Formats: sequence, structure tokens, C-alpha cells
Amino acid sequence: MTRLTIPSRENAPAKSQPLLDAVEKQLGIVPNLFRLVATSPAALEGFLGLNGAMGRTLDAKTRERIALAIAQANGCDYCLSAHTYLGLNLAQIDETEIALNRAGHSGDAKADAAVVFARKVLEARGRVSDADLAEVRLAGFSEAQVIEIVAAVALNVFTNYVNNVAETDIDFPVVRAAQAA
Repeated sequence: MTRLTIPSRENAPAKSQPLLDAVEKQLGIVPNLFRLVATSPAALEGFLGLNGAMGRTLDAKTRERIALAIAQANGCDYCLSAHTYLGLNLAQIDETEIALNRAGHSGDAKADAAVVFARKVLEARGRVSDADLAEVRLAGFSEAQVIEIVAAVALNVFTNYVNNVAETDIDFPVVRAAQAA
């Protein structure tokens, strides 16, 4: 059971209501994470703003691969569950690839460079080596895309930490970090 109150859709703060309406319009539902973050309208606005902007940069498969790698590293069952579902159903990533992503890799060479770099950013708290930067650039990522990978890591760390603090009730088919690939 969640350790922080997840308001019902109707009981979320008034300033969060239009933001939750937009989530529902886009997804058809309002997942627990969004309702939980809605307890702080400022946090919800910031989260949705960065999430929306990131949706216009790196492709969906790369974003989901990074999300899976970061959620596994942070032991976030909620995000692993959500991104496994989204990876399979939205980004059309197969189960073998999802297992590789959770292990910090990809079967696609360019995607592998992004996922490996994302995990290095997380593990080194941003203090990656010159060689790490050279590898992701060699794989074909521009400097803008390197920044976008870092932003994807930060966005996923935020959701992982919120869900780990709250122990958010999982409203997707459940995947556990302990079932590491």
C-alpha cells in the first residue's frame, strides 16, 4: 500500500485539474503516478513540461529503453511496470530487448550506446569520462542528443524516486526489479 496519499482524480488540487485533464486526454487514463505528483501542482507542471518536451526529441524506443535501464538500476517497480507495458505496447519493443534494456544494454548498436551512456550518467552522477562521451558521439549522437539523454535520466530518476518514496500502488501489469534480467 502506498505510503503517500494518492488523491482521487476529483480530489487533486484545483491547480492540478487541467493538467490531469490533459494527461487523461492523451493516455485515456490518469495513472497513479500522475495523481500522486498532482498533490504538488508545481511538481506536476514541471514533470509534464519536461516529459512533453522529451517526447519531441529522442524517439519513443530510445526513451523507453533508457527508462527501463534507469528504473532497474533504481529498483523502481512502479516505473519498471509502467515502462515495460509502454515498451511492449507503445514503442513495440520485444521482451528480449526489454530484458537487455533492464540490464543496461540494447540489441541495437546505436541504442546500446544511448542506454550504456544513460546508465553511466546515473552511476557516475553525471561525472562521465571523456571516453564515455566519445563512445556515445561515435555511435552517432549529437551534443544536443547527449543533453537529451541526460534529461531522460533526470526525468526517470525523478519518477523513480517519487515512486520509491511513496511505494506507489502499481496500476500496470506488475514487474519487479528483483526479477533482474
